[in-house]
Amino acid sequence: MSPLIKNIIRFALFVLIQVFVLDRIHLHQLVTPYLYFLFILWMPFKMNRSWQMVIAFLLGITLDAFHHHPGFHAAACVLIAFIRPYLINLFIPQEGAESNYNEPSVKSMGGYLPYFIFVTVLTIIHHAWLFLLEAWQFGNLWYFFGNTLFSTAISLLLIIITELLFVRKQKFKTNTI
Repeated sequence: MSPLIKNIIRFALFVLIQVFVLDRIHLHQLVTPYLYFLFILWMPFKMNRSWQMVIAFLLGITLDAFHHHPGFHAAACVLIAFIRPYLINLFIPQEGAESNYNEPSVKSMGGYLPYFIFVTVLTIIHHAWLFLLEAWQFGNLWYFFGNTLFSTAISLLLIIITELLFVRKQKFKTNTI
């Protein structure tokens, strides 16, 4: 399957799962599980940074359209799309790893620990920015801290489950013929 078709299907599935399944789950008004932003984390290494941010904006604005929020998800998605390449460079210091694999994964980042630190940092940033925008709207700082902490924990659990259930087969590309 071509990478373009695969990513279009991923985009649609992440949006549909988020809107029609995960958005219906609210635990104690503090926990909202988010999984849709995993699409941004899984974008190919070789994708141009400008395209990453445009696609992240489209993903976020699509969610905002369903939630009737004024750009909260779009802002959070663009922020993590902007930070993502810096974290990839931080966690893949050796040259050539990005050219040997297509997208971030446990295998391409050299193990579980670097990959899950990468995912955790971007999840915290996404949730903190999203809930900070909401907290400013409602003026409740405790809502921000509680929602960020608990939603991040649940989202990380969902990401781990997703990674275990849907193993992405990545081949090591070599320069040999």
